[in-house]
Amino acid sequence: MPANHERALDALLRRGRLRTLETAHGIDFTSNDYLGLAQSRELTQAVEQAIARGVPVGAGGSRLLRGNHHEHEALEQEAARFFGGETALFFGGGFIANSALLSTLPSRGDLIVYDEYIHASAHDGMRLSKANAISVRHNDAQAFEETIASWRRDGGTGQPWIVIESLYSMDGDRAPIRDLADIAQRHDAMLIIDEAHATGVFGPSGRGLAADLEGSDNVISLHTCGKALGVMGALVIGPRVIRDFLVNRGRPFIYATAPSPLIAATVRAAIEICRTQPERRERLMNLVAHAERELKAKTRFVPSGSQILPLVVGGDVPAVALAKSMQSRGYDIRAIRPPTVPEGTSRLRLTITLNVDETQITRLVDDIAAAQAENAA
Repeated sequence: MPANHERALDALLRRGRLRTLETAHGIDFTSNDYLGLAQSRELTQAVEQAIARGVPVGAGGSRLLRGNHHEHEALEQEAARFFGGETALFFGGGFIANSALLSTLPSRGDLIVYDEYIHASAHDGMRLSKANAISVRHNDAQAFEETIASWRRDGGTGQPWIVIESLYSMDGDRAPIRDLADIAQRHDAMLIIDEAHATGVFGPSGRGLAADLEGSDNVISLHTCGKALGVMGALVIGPRVIRDFLVNRGRPFIYATAPSPLIAATVRAAIEICRTQPERRERLMNLVAHAERELKAKTRFVPSGSQILPLVVGGDVPAVALAKSMQSRGYDIRAIRPPTVPEGTSRLRLTITLNVDETQITRLVDDIAAAQAENAA
């Protein structure tokens, strides 16, 4: 191993930031399998039925060569109908889809204005873009407007792009979507909304927090399929011209082997479950409300109002220690540290899913309160 790599890893270890791979263990309070679909019988049956009708596991090439399969196109047609957009385009994952959007669509002379808490995949896309990019304060709609207005006053003549998540993955809070949509209209801006953690959970039939904006000619949404939908991949929903441009210019789409047709068929089944089983979302929201009541009553942590519950500890080492304490009690909980979250906000990121019940949530919060008391003693 090169010496500089070894020194860098040693430094991460000393700061409590060394990452390691661990298999799933304990009661699930860390996954994004919000609707409990990942290991569901319904999706298992969907896979079995797809195999029985001859759907292949592998695509065999990129979609512009031989890899385009009717299952990809069937999914895209169904997704466009379900989410309410003109078209859909299926990618192998949310990271590659976000990277493709932001490296491909904004042009030289354009301006990207993005929330400071936007996902790492968006940052990677922006690094490859020819447009200028400016970060603004988290969930501060006025900061978005002022940044675009200032750019125009200074001679900016290109297209503004507003980039947000509808529900932020580490804090569990919501973007001011309606305010930002109004700003986009006033400034002739495109609005890119990453619905990764809202898809399947919020909105009519689980269509997301920005469902009422779908179909607008200045809105592009990203719906990942590996969280509440329980599978993998991502769907970009937007105007036909956006889809066609990504197919022709989006290098992460053009040069990647197409996603598995079997996965595409399974995602279509997951969308159908979202459409026809609203009771899953109702059960999830009841569990979230129960967790919030327990946290308010027994700990100092403030609930987020969503299925993502950040327990902000502060330092890296204390966050890791608390996570290990909870793991020893039988829970699958992980510590989240910088650079994933800002300095001084290392945390446990709890998620509420249909893989747990009220009794397990109550016991979890009791154990968190006990661990806090032990650390304070």
